[in-house]
Amino acid sequence: MAKSEFLSDEWFISVTALMVEHGADAPATTSMMLNMVVTDTPWGERELHMGAIEGKAEMGQGHSDVADVTLTTDYATAKDVFVSGNQQAGMQAFMAGKVKVQGDMTKLMMAQQGGGPGGNQALTDAIQEMTV
Repeated sequence: MAKSEFLSDEWFISVTALMVEHGADAPATTSMMLNMVVTDTPWGERELHMGAIEGKAEMGQGHSDVADVTLTTDYATAKDVFVSGNQQAGMQAFMAGKVKVQGDMTKLMMAQQGGGPGGNQALTDAIQEMTV
């Protein structure tokens, strides 16, 4: 699969294809939806959602009506956390006020233990591999 720049239109298309290829199954106990607003991207502000509901991982453009949490952050922070998997950068950005959180913080903290989109590590790895 060709590499795509994080949050570009092509990236969202590739993520959808990877979800079909790797399956969107997630642990049945995984139920948390996250909306994100990412500022300062090369394409302006981007909105996306990710998480899992009833054992199915979900990720795509736009916001979900059933989100538990909404995060707002800048492009560099989002890329560092979600592409590089640098959770420490996310915590530092949160402490520095670069990440704004609205909603159920407890669900967010529990979801971080899951490893990625819906807790599907193979899908997470494939997304990271195709992202620049």
